[in-house]
Amino acid sequence: MKIAIILGTRPEIIKMAPIIRLLEQRKIGYFIIHSNQHYSSYMDAVFFKELHLPIPKYNLGIGSANHGNQTGRMLVQIEEILLKEQPTVVLAEGDTNTVLSGILAASKQNIPTGHVEAGLRSYDRRMPEEKNRVICDVLSDFLFAPTLVQQRILLNEGITEKRIFVVGNTIVDAVHQHLEMAKKSSKILQRLSLRPKQYVVVTAHRALNVDNIESLEQLIRLLSSIEKITGLPVVYPIHPRTRANIERFQLLLENVTLIEPLGYMDFLSLEQHAGLIVTDSGGIQEEACILQVPCITMRENTERPETITVGANRLVGLSVERFKDAVKYHQTHHPSWENPFGDGHTSEKIIEVLASKL
Repeated sequence: MKIAIILGTRPEIIKMAPIIRLLEQRKIGYFIIHSNQHYSSYMDAVFFKELHLPIPKYNLGIGSANHGNQTGRMLVQIEEILLKEQPTVVLAEGDTNTVLSGILAASKQNIPTGHVEAGLRSYDRRMPEEKNRVICDVLSDFLFAPTLVQQRILLNEGITEKRIFVVGNTIVDAVHQHLEMAKKSSKILQRLSLRPKQYVVVTAHRALNVDNIESLEQLIRLLSSIEKITGLPVVYPIHPRTRANIERFQLLLENVTLIEPLGYMDFLSLEQHAGLIVTDSGGIQEEACILQVPCITMRENTERPETITVGANRLVGLSVERFKDAVKYHQTHHPSWENPFGDGHTSEKIIEVLASKL
């Protein structure tokens, strides 16, 4: 078996890391294609080194671009690599243009494809990620669904049961593995003079929130009110696009400590010890749930409904009033829940499925 791992963003590298490590341990043939879709120093050699992962065999150096441009360039380059390498199967995780390009290129060549984290739906077609999810699930041969929720979604969309495998989410494997690494390497709380459970971590980068002035003004209003509502200092490793838009629209963000984007070990440690996480990211909703840290999501929908069901997460959009209600909810409910995303052995289950079927 020869597996092509296709990835291009930080969340994809993090979630595919346990699979890569397992392939290394079992001496199964594989190679990595890294699109470099979201380029930063932490997305290239430094990030792979931090996670103790091998450097990708192929680095496409795509960078940021409009969706059609980015997807088209990736499609051309990935197709050439697959024609040369002739892998047994292509594996990709998530919902980015990298994943779409990889699965589409492989499907055109009749190479079997596996979609890790299949079946997620926000039902908001304004999100480019939602379109990518649907297309990837239709095309893929192996749909690795995190929970029974996604299995039901896929079945309701007409996908045959024999293509669906409920395996959990590799983010659980990743968090367990990386927490041990973070304990040894991260001193982020000391650097920022923070006390465990006595601060709020914020992330905000989603286009619907930060790319137009009306939404961004609402976001700024909400973020500026968090310290007063919670009584806790707020730390925000600010996304470069968000910072650029705040400056472009000449907006003022108050009562928030802005810091540069962090390496993954530092950020994971910051998450683990937070009293509250406020985000518009899908993956961070999962990580907060796994880490037993209350989460408030600045969106009107989520493709991770399990986090809501178990009581780990609340949706508030950009409303200050709804945020206040969510804070009260977390303050009055027992801060403990069952992790719905699996037992930390998802990567093993994925490899076992591929081995048995191929």
